[in-house]
Amino acid sequence: MSEHKFRYLLPPGNNFQFVSKFKAWLLMSFVLMAVAIGSLFVNKATRGDYMNWTIDFKGGTEMVFSFKDRATGNFTKIDTHDIRVALEKSGEDGIDVSEIEYTDEKNTPISGVFVKTPRYSALTDEVKEKARTGLIEKFKDRKITRATWSGDRLNVKSGEPITNLEAAEFLSTYEVLSTSKGGQTKKLEVKPWSPEEQNQYHTRDEGTRELNAWYGVWGIDRQYQQIFEDKLDKGKTEVVVVQSYGVGAKAGSKLRDDAAKAIIFAIFLIMLYLAFRFDIRYAPGAAFATVHDAIMVIGVFSITWTEVSLTSVAGLLTVMGFSVNDTVIVFDRIRENHAKLKDKSVERIIDISINEMLVRTILTSSTVFATTLIMNIFGTGLVQNFAFAMNVGVIVGTYSSIFLATPIFMYITKKWYSGPAPARRRGVAADPVVATVPAKSDEAEEE
Repeated sequence: MSEHKFRYLLPPGNNFQFVSKFKAWLLMSFVLMAVAIGSLFVNKATRGDYMNWTIDFKGGTEMVFSFKDRATGNFTKIDTHDIRVALEKSGEDGIDVSEIEYTDEKNTPISGVFVKTPRYSALTDEVKEKARTGLIEKFKDRKITRATWSGDRLNVKSGEPITNLEAAEFLSTYEVLSTSKGGQTKKLEVKPWSPEEQNQYHTRDEGTRELNAWYGVWGIDRQYQQIFEDKLDKGKTEVVVVQSYGVGAKAGSKLRDDAAKAIIFAIFLIMLYLAFRFDIRYAPGAAFATVHDAIMVIGVFSITWTEVSLTSVAGLLTVMGFSVNDTVIVFDRIRENHAKLKDKSVERIIDISINEMLVRTILTSSTVFATTLIMNIFGTGLVQNFAFAMNVGVIVGTYSSIFLATPIFMYITKKWYSGPAPARRRGVAADPVVATVPAKSDEAEEE
């Protein structure tokens, strides 16, 4: 019978000593976790926030755009990559761009883009203040008693009227947004008054006899509309603003709290599952490994100042599931060997079990890592954000299954599930097989 020639990733019968290195790896894990947590406070002190939250968590503006061919009048589909590049070239940061499908009043399917930006307004606070004080100075003869901004609208109370045209000519001398990336600056554009507004703003208050006028400036949706028309194909495509609305910071804060709750509930359910799947001594190690993985992924996002979105949270939860799956595989083999190799110490059983599962762990983890690495390199936006979380998570998840979950299980087993018979009765019943079968040395077994 001819011998099968097969390329092994690791030679059969490998006998790496993992248990002897557990203390060093545990110490390194605690140091890295401290660094990860410390980076959050460093960010808060230097950057003003713990992490680089996106609009999902700190609020901003969400917009939907569609695109028409000016020649035919038909709706066209624009690649989200082109939209993202156009915004980046204009100096926009923290943008999320994705495809969206919707139907018009005739139920015709239309492909558009969904854009999220952390900015609430097309104007910066500095521009608003300059425009407000400048208008008061410019029209001081109109007896202005109040001028305040509310979003993208300037409210002016005055004794004499300031026409919409006069305000538009003056405000057009101010820039909407100045960028440091070579973006094209835009001037403030005042929206025209409707006939109803024209009549309302020229009617004096019965009590104070003042005029109360609102001058609306085209918002961030108009600014983005102009960016797309300038950058995409030089006017061949008509950009239509379908919808634009703001997302408050309160809603973002609630999402952030919900994300934290989801992680905590996941850890609790993992412990509950392992307690029933195996027994209670397996649960603490898996729970600690899961917490470690979550902290490490959060730490890498914090140190690299990578944007954190709901997609990042989805990636983090996926990492936790991947880590638990790997931990369960190792624990299952330990449990099997614990029943078969009753003459061996728990340390030796753990070494044998990890060595038996090592090739499987390497192949599974490297396959997932390679897949998500390609997504991270060639993906963009939310896909890249998810892949980055998975890349980090696969590394720390594989490591924690071997060097964190298993040592804690070993410590609990030696502390409360071993020792003289009286001690065992306080934890679990003594195994009669262990009590009657004489122990054999590892060398005798190998012979």
